[in-house]
Amino acid sequence: MTGPAAAHPRLSLNQATIKYESLESTLRLAVDAGIASVGLWREPIAEAGLALAVRLVEDSGLRVSSLCRGGFFTAAEGEERRAAIDANARAVDEAAAIGAPALVLVVGGLPPHSRDLAGARERVRDAIGELAGRADAAGVVLAIEPLHPMYASDRAVISTLAQAIDIAEQFPASAVGVVVDTFHLWWDPELLPQIRRAGAGRRIASYQVCDWATPLPEDVLLARHYPGDGVIDFAPITAAVTAAGYTGDVEVEIFNQGIWDSPAAEVVARTVESFGEAVGIHL
Repeated sequence: MTGPAAAHPRLSLNQATIKYESLESTLRLAVDAGIASVGLWREPIAEAGLALAVRLVEDSGLRVSSLCRGGFFTAAEGEERRAAIDANARAVDEAAAIGAPALVLVVGGLPPHSRDLAGARERVRDAIGELAGRADAAGVVLAIEPLHPMYASDRAVISTLAQAIDIAEQFPASAVGVVVDTFHLWWDPELLPQIRRAGAGRRIASYQVCDWATPLPEDVLLARHYPGDGVIDFAPITAAVTAAGYTGDVEVEIFNQGIWDSPAAEVVARTVESFGEAVGIHL
């Protein structure tokens, strides 16, 4: 009889996968499972308080692969937009304090009553321009995450890796990069050449994995699955990310109500196992 699977050394447990756990619990579960890295979210850090959060992470001995999330930049100039820019400036500082090399940006959807997709994308670029200097000085990469097109109206007007790179290339690679997330990008016929493009410019700031399976739930935000439980072919994507020069941690980030409702320790164990079988063998 074999014991639990050993965690791949580059596996990072994104905190969203065990959404209902506190920061302290997340760190403990990762350590107990032999996972070396975690992707953290701002809300649990705020609940703990930044000073305590920093101490907990340092005491755990874990690496932090990224901080989620910044973004939501698409409002027209005014109070709402200024508040978003200020919140993202604070997020950059939090990422630096917690030791996260990247702040993941979910850029935002169309503003209410707007159909101006091109204008929304321009406002994303402009907001990143306001923050790039601060991020560079802090040693944090603003990591633009393209989301599947079904989220373009409400979450992210950047839908392809090419669109994300187009913005990132306007700024230093030390300040602005991109996220390659299999759930959002697996369908794109230009994915592999765009991964090569991102690698050539040293733009890959994060690699996130989970799977896609149909039918989608009523709330499509919660459509993610363990790697290997859906239709995504992780081998060519992972090979392309590796060939592009990415050597960082690889996050498993899952939004799925059934998984969230399961015992957290079981979810972590299944994450370790599924990552090793579907992704880790290609690293």
